[in-house]
Amino acid sequence: MSSGRRDVQPPTGPAAVPTALDPLAGVRRAGDPPTDVYLTGTVFLDIIFTGLDSAPVRGTESWARGMGSSPGGVANMATALARLGLRTSLAAAFGDDKYGEYCWEALEQGEGIDLSMSRTVPGWHSPVTVSMAYEGERTMVSHGHEAPPPESAFDGGHAPGCPPPSRACIASLVPGRREGWLGCAAGRGSRIFADVGWDDSGRWDPADLDGLEHCEAFLPNAEEAMRYTRTDCPRAAARRLAERVPLAVVTMGAEGACAADGRTGEIAEVSAIAVEALDPTGAGDVFVAGFVTGTLADWPLTDRLAFAGLSAALSVQEFGGSLAAPGWAEIAAWWQGVRTCDAAASAPLRRRYGFLDDVLPAAYRPAPLARAVPTLGFRHPA
Repeated sequence: MSSGRRDVQPPTGPAAVPTALDPLAGVRRAGDPPTDVYLTGTVFLDIIFTGLDSAPVRGTESWARGMGSSPGGVANMATALARLGLRTSLAAAFGDDKYGEYCWEALEQGEGIDLSMSRTVPGWHSPVTVSMAYEGERTMVSHGHEAPPPESAFDGGHAPGCPPPSRACIASLVPGRREGWLGCAAGRGSRIFADVGWDDSGRWDPADLDGLEHCEAFLPNAEEAMRYTRTDCPRAAARRLAERVPLAVVTMGAEGACAADGRTGEIAEVSAIAVEALDPTGAGDVFVAGFVTGTLADWPLTDRLAFAGLSAALSVQEFGGSLAAPGWAEIAAWWQGVRTCDAAASAPLRRRYGFLDDVLPAAYRPAPLARAVPTLGFRHPA
C-alpha cells in the first residue's frame, strides 16, 4: 500500500484569514515546540440537514429548510483549535476521492492546519455522516470503513507512534482500547486532554479508561461521567473522576459545565449561555477546544469553563461542526454586544465574561470565516 501527502490547489471557496490574535502570546518562550496542539482521529465528510420540524418518519419524505457540508469527525476539534489561534497539527487518513480532496483543502488551505502527519490512502473512500437536526437534538447516519494501517508508526493515520513535540495532545478514548502513544507524548512534556466515546457494550467499566493515567484533564459529558462513576449527579461524578485525573470537567448541556481540580480541591461551575440553536453538531468538540485554549494560556479555571461554554454556544448558531466553530471576530462581536446592552439581564454576563477585556484587542475585525454551504463547490466560469 502506498500513501503520502496530497498535492492540493488553493480552495475555490472563501479562505480563512490567519488569526490576528494569539491567545498564547503571553506564555510563549524561546525553545517552545512549534506545535501547540496535536490530535489524531477520523475525518468525515459531514452533510447536515437543519430546519426539520420533527424526526423523519418511516415511509415518508421529509424536506429540510437548510443544508450544509463541511469536514467532520476529528476535523471539528482541529478547526475549532486553529480558529482560536492555536498552532494545530492533525494526523489522519484522507480518502483518495473528491470528498477527501475537499476535506484536505478545507483544513490545510482554508484553516491553516498542519497536515504533515496525515496521509492520503489510494483507493479508500472517505467516511460520510449525514446529520439531521431537529428539536434541539440531532440524529446521525454514518458510513465508512477503517483506513488501512500506515506503513510505519510515524506515518500519521489513526494510531501514530510518538507524535511530534507539542504543548498539548487531545485524545478520544475508546473503551477497552489502549492508546499507546499517550504515554510517549506525556513523557515528552505534552499535556494530555481526553474525552471519551459512548460505550456501546454497556459495561461502563472504569478500568477501560486506563489512558487517564497520562492525562491532565478528562472532559466527558454528564451521562458518560455518571455512568463511569456510578453516580447520579454530574457534580458528584466530576469529584469522583478527579480522584483519577488531575482535572475533571463535565459538560451538562443546557445546564452548563462543572469541574473539579484534584490537585487543589477547587470546584467550579458555569451556567450555559442561552442561544437559539440551529445545529448542535460538534458543540462538544468546540467546548474542548475552548477549554484547552484557556488552559494553555494559564487562565483561571472558571474563566476556562466560561470561555469553552461561550465558544460552544456560538457554534450551535451555525451549520455543521467544523465550519461552525467561532473565531475571535465572532467572540469579539458577541462581547461587544453584551457590553453595550443596557438590559439588566446582561449584567451577569458582563461580570462573568469581563476577563475578555484583557484578551481581546481594542479593534479586531478580520474577514468572515468560511461556513458550511449546501454543496462542495461551484465551478466558476473563467
